[in-house]
Amino acid sequence: MARKPTSKPSRSNALLRSVGVGLKLGKESAKGSGKVVAIGQAGRQSLRIVGGEWRGRKIPFATAVGLRPTQDRVRETLFNWVASQMPGATCLDLFAGTGALGLEALSRGAKQVNFVDLSNIATSSLNDNLKSLPIAADQVAKVEQMSSFNWLRNYKDRASTAPSIAKPMGRYDLVFLDPPFALALMQDTLKALFDSQCLSARAMIYVEQPQPLADLILPQGWKLHRSKKAGQVFYGLISR
Repeated sequence: MARKPTSKPSRSNALLRSVGVGLKLGKESAKGSGKVVAIGQAGRQSLRIVGGEWRGRKIPFATAVGLRPTQDRVRETLFNWVASQMPGATCLDLFAGTGALGLEALSRGAKQVNFVDLSNIATSSLNDNLKSLPIAADQVAKVEQMSSFNWLRNYKDRASTAPSIAKPMGRYDLVFLDPPFALALMQDTLKALFDSQCLSARAMIYVEQPQPLADLILPQGWKLHRSKKAGQVFYGLISR
């Protein structure tokens, strides 16, 4: 989800920071998560699915400070890049927010999407939307309310304790990373992701942030495969 940075932080944003609440409606950090803080809904908006079986369908979501779906044109470019890999893909949508990226993946034939977000508002809205969508019988969509860092840590712990369960747990072909811009979590998230053992042999990672992607530090064997800029947002694909 794109959350455009502002040059002058608002009074409400400053208050959120002062109580330790990130733009994801809860505290999200590389060291773990704090108590989820439910911020009251300011209203409702909708996002539009731009391709696939649900093309043109409007998906409602609760509005809140800093919550914004990835732009239509950015999603269209991303899914053009990965079009041949989407049918049957297993996807992981971390910092899912509105779920725009994961929902787009389901619309375009992904076999499985796991949505992870710390916000109770975001995950409740996502669960409601999934119940109303015509998901195919062979598709799986799961929403988990927890810190993305904790989710990756838990996956690694399960895989390390019993390597034989890694296969049934499933590894991911496409991971969406769009952490809150204001918290600058991208590099820490990438480190946790690469360390988690959850990536498949053909995995690709979508990244979106307000800084140039060339500054990202990647493990040996991984590279920035594609990248573009839309307004103040830099986005791209990392692959082997």
